[in-house]
Amino acid sequence: MVSSDVTRNVLGVIGNIISVILFLSTMPTFYRIWKKKSVERFSPLPYLVTFVNCGLWVFYGLPLVRPHSLLVSTTNGAGFVIEFVYLLIFIFYSDHKKRIKVLMALLVEIIFLGVLIVLILTLVHTTKLRSTIVGGISIVGNIMMYASPLSVMKMVITTKSVEYMPFLLSLFCFANGLCWFAFALIRFDPFVAIPNGIGALCGLAQLILYATFYKSTQEIMARREEKSELVLESVVASTSPNDGR
Repeated sequence: MVSSDVTRNVLGVIGNIISVILFLSTMPTFYRIWKKKSVERFSPLPYLVTFVNCGLWVFYGLPLVRPHSLLVSTTNGAGFVIEFVYLLIFIFYSDHKKRIKVLMALLVEIIFLGVLIVLILTLVHTTKLRSTIVGGISIVGNIMMYASPLSVMKMVITTKSVEYMPFLLSLFCFANGLCWFAFALIRFDPFVAIPNGIGALCGLAQLILYATFYKSTQEIMARREEKSELVLESVVASTSPNDGR
């Protein structure tokens, strides 16, 4: 019979893999940004929230804070680096006004993480209390990460288009939340279970929205493409030399 610790470790490894895939799932979005040299209508909020959330969980999973939870630190350490790269790309291709806003938000997050780490390690002297404080703050960060696409979900409902809500991000948000929820139930850890249970529900809601508005999105994009072709043909016709008649 497989022990609960082995099962927990297996789920932790699977959770690490899914989490890294989750962090990498927005690569097509950033390829599009790079190709078009513009962030268009994409929001920086999910990446800002995920960045600070990963920083919190890296700290939480360290033996100095929460013993036997190093798998939490490893997966979020990868996410921390990946999200930082995403934010640098986002900043580079933003207009001046948005660039300043994202830079300021990123700076505030880095200062917040630094101050929190110093305060916890110098003023709190037991792992039980450290994990309670950092875990409580991390719950808020994790819920914010999973809820950050809500503004995009509102836009999806308004426009009836999922163009700016990446499917892979929604899919792996659901899978990631579900896996870490199961991980936290084995050796019960409410700080991991609560936000990831909510995260799984948020991911499911996004998938339902995607299924609901996928067809209308294709129709909207097809009409836009057709309109662009008509405009292009009109421009070509107006700039062509006359045939001498």
